Amino acid sequence: MAAGGAAEAQARFGHSVKGLLSEKVTSCGTDVIALTKQVLKGSRSAELLGQAARNMVVQEDAILHSEDSLRKMAIITTHLQYQ
Repeated sequence: MAAGGAAEAQARFGHSVKGLLSEKVTSCGTDVIALTKQVLKGSRSAELLGQAARNMVVQEDAILHSEDSLRKMAIITTHLQYQ
C-alpha cells in the first residue's frame, strides 16, 4: 500500500511540476512576443526619426535658398529705384 501511495504522490508532484513548467513556458513566450514588439517599435521610431531629420534638412535648404532669393531681389529693387 505504501508503494501505491508514494506512486500517487509522485504522479501528483509530476503533474504539479508539469503545470508550473507549462505556465513558465507560456509566460516566457508572452515575454518574447512583447520584447519583439518593443524592438520592432523602437526600430520604427528610429526610422521615423531619420525621416524627420532628412525632411528638416530639405526644409532648411529651402529656407536658405529663399533667403538668398530675397536678398537678390532686394538688391535688384534697390538698383531699379536708382534708375
